[in-house]
Amino acid sequence: MQPRKHISCKIRTELRSLALSLASSSLLFSGSVCPEAYSFLGEMENQSVNDIEAPKMSVLNCIDLSNPDIHQSVSLLKQACLDSGFFYVVNHGMSEEFMDKVFAESRRLFGLPLNEKMKLLRNEKHRGYTPVLDEILDSENQTHVGDYKEGYYIGVEVAEDDPEAEKPFYGQNVWPAPGLFPGWRVTMEKFHQEALEIGRAVARIIALALDLEADFFDKPEMLGKPIATLRLLHYEGQLSDPSKGIYGAGAHSDFGLITLLATDDVLGLQICKDKDAKPQIWEYVPPLKGAFVVNLGDMLERWSNCVFKSTLHRVLVNGQERYSIAYFVEPCHDCLVECLPTCKSENNPPKFPPILCQTYLCQRYKDTHADLSRYNKTEA
Repeated sequence: MQPRKHISCKIRTELRSLALSLASSSLLFSGSVCPEAYSFLGEMENQSVNDIEAPKMSVLNCIDLSNPDIHQSVSLLKQACLDSGFFYVVNHGMSEEFMDKVFAESRRLFGLPLNEKMKLLRNEKHRGYTPVLDEILDSENQTHVGDYKEGYYIGVEVAEDDPEAEKPFYGQNVWPAPGLFPGWRVTMEKFHQEALEIGRAVARIIALALDLEADFFDKPEMLGKPIATLRLLHYEGQLSDPSKGIYGAGAHSDFGLITLLATDDVLGLQICKDKDAKPQIWEYVPPLKGAFVVNLGDMLERWSNCVFKSTLHRVLVNGQERYSIAYFVEPCHDCLVECLPTCKSENNPPKFPPILCQTYLCQRYKDTHADLSRYNKTEA
């Protein structure tokens, strides 16, 4: 068997070759060119991972939201959805400076002592802090421990006296004391609002790719008042080891329509294009500065009758701290997720029964998150 240090050298060589090839390719992705302002992050040749074989890198399409040629955008997105369910989005309207500010505020929050963060523990509405090991996304392989990450949920702010606040995923957020981080709430609410508009823009292209009207998902009962959730994420650097069920985030697919993901420059996100394959083949998604990585969720798979499938993904931590910001775009509570008329036929009947968004989400959160009763709030 090859010595471990030689394997690490091989991995670094592969990463360096990847970085050089990407730099020399003008960032060409399956026929789509990312603007020159966008570049791959980090010195990937210096990043190590805990895999036996050299890592495989995924090549994703890049969707330019400023592109006036909507037909090209639809074609590229459809190709990406059929191939991997993942793609980059650039020229989305959120400034790089503002994204950097949100990452800086995220680092401030996670830099607090644990006892201070536990005072912000998530509530029954899934708002607030989630500690390391709180979540188990891959119960089959994570038999002993949960994800080695901590997070912070922020949803749509709904006043306590609003009748809508009775619904499972509407309500008030859990905010740090204003004096602790001045301006923190304003920054996060601005990100939430801007990310929602980006999500709606992507959803319009998805609708066209499914032969629907562009505004199909803009309907009041869909993304009019969505369950849109921002989640700050921090991976502390615990080295992942799949053979022992140790992951930054276990293998899973996201629950909703789509997810927008902003990442720092640390490699970690992996995707499995064919979740039914044995063995599964995992590919790294290189970070792209200033871009969002977008992936399809389970609800879109149900809507499209598996024409577009949600994709398994996970995070392997390579010993370095890693930060990311996920934005989950999910329809309103009472939205009925059922097979679209353009995705079924006599020979291709619906594969899933209709289900309410809130019913589906409640079950998925229950399956993956620790019961709040495990935490002794008197010690927080």
